[in-house]
Amino acid sequence: MKGLVYMISISLCMIVKDEEDVLARCLDSARDIVDEIVIVDTGSTDRTRKIAAGYTDLVYDFEWIDDFSAARNYAFSKGTKEYLMWLDADDVISERDRQGFLALKKDLDPSVDVVMMKYHTGYDEMGNPSFSYYRERLIKNHKGYQWNSPIHEAITPSGNIIYSKTGVEHRKLKAADPDRNLRIFEKMIREGTVLDPRQQFYYAGELYYHHRYEESKENYEIFLRSGGGWLENQIEACRQIADCYHQMGQKKEELEALFYSFSLDIPRAEICCDIGKYFFESEKYPIAVFWYELAANTTRQDERGGFVLPDCYDYIPYLQLCVCYDKLGDYRTANTYNEMAGKVKPDSKTYLANRVYFTNRLSQ
Repeated sequence: MKGLVYMISISLCMIVKDEEDVLARCLDSARDIVDEIVIVDTGSTDRTRKIAAGYTDLVYDFEWIDDFSAARNYAFSKGTKEYLMWLDADDVISERDRQGFLALKKDLDPSVDVVMMKYHTGYDEMGNPSFSYYRERLIKNHKGYQWNSPIHEAITPSGNIIYSKTGVEHRKLKAADPDRNLRIFEKMIREGTVLDPRQQFYYAGELYYHHRYEESKENYEIFLRSGGGWLENQIEACRQIADCYHQMGQKKEELEALFYSFSLDIPRAEICCDIGKYFFESEKYPIAVFWYELAANTTRQDERGGFVLPDCYDYIPYLQLCVCYDKLGDYRTANTYNEMAGKVKPDSKTYLANRVYFTNRLSQ
C-alpha cells in the first residue's frame, strides 16, 4: 500500500506594467506549474490588468516609487503558498522546462530554502540559449527573505540551497525604457545613497550600455578596489573594463585588464576567448591558438553562478581555431576544428559554409 505523495505548493508573484503583449504568454506557460498567481500592477495604462484578471483574482495595485525591491517584496507578501516564485512578464517557460518544474515540484525536499535555476537571456541564430546564469527562482515562504536594491534587485540566497537544471527563458518582444535603470541609479546617487559593491557593479554596467566608457571603467575599478562583491562579478568587471578600453582604442590596457582576472581565480573560458580574440585581431595566430585551446579545455562550472557564455567552452574556440589554422596554412587541422564546431551546432551557417570551403580546399 502506497502512502500519499507530498508535493510542494507554489505562489507565482509578479510585478507588471503595460505588459499586454507578453503577459498571457508568460502565464500560459506557468499556470499549471503553480498553485496561486499574484499579480501586482505598478501603473499600467493598457490591457494588462484585464489580462491578469483572466488568470487570477489576486490582482493588486502598487504605486511605483522607482524601487523594484519594494514592489517585489509587496508581491511576495501576498503569496500564501509554501514557496514563492517570481517571473518577469516577458519570461516564458519552455515545454521541456515545464516538465522539469513539475518533476521538481513533486520531488523537492521541503527542507530546501532556495532553488537556483538557470535564467536564459541571450540566444544564438538557432534560438538556443547563448547567455545564461543562475537566479534564485523558488524561495521558501515565511523565512524572512527580502528583495534588496531599488534596481537590479536580488534576494541573497541562504540556508539550504540547491541548483536545478530547469530554467526560465527571457524573451522580449520589444525593448524596455533604455534609460530607466541608469535614471534610478543617478537618482539614488543624487539623494546621497552610497552604492554597495553589487550596486556599484551594475551602475558601471548601465554606464557601459550608454557608451559612457570612461565613467564605466572608473566605476568598475571602484568596485574592484572595494574588495567586496561577488567573485564572479569581479571577474566579469575585468571583462567589462577590458571592453571599455577596447572601445576607447587603448589596446595595451585592454589586455592588462583581462590578465588581471587571473589574480582573482583560475581562467574562465570567456576570458580566454577574449584574449584569443585580442591576439587574433593582432594577427598573432599562434598565440591566439594557445588561448582558444585553453578555452576549449576549460570546464564549465555554472553553479558558481556567474554569467555564462556556453559557446565560449566549445563552439567559439573551435571555430576560431579553425580560422587560425587556416590562416597558418594548416588546412587539415583547420577542417578538424570546423567539424568539432559542427558537432556542437550542426545547423550553424558558419560551420556549413566552412565545410564547403574545406571540401574545395582539401581537394586541390
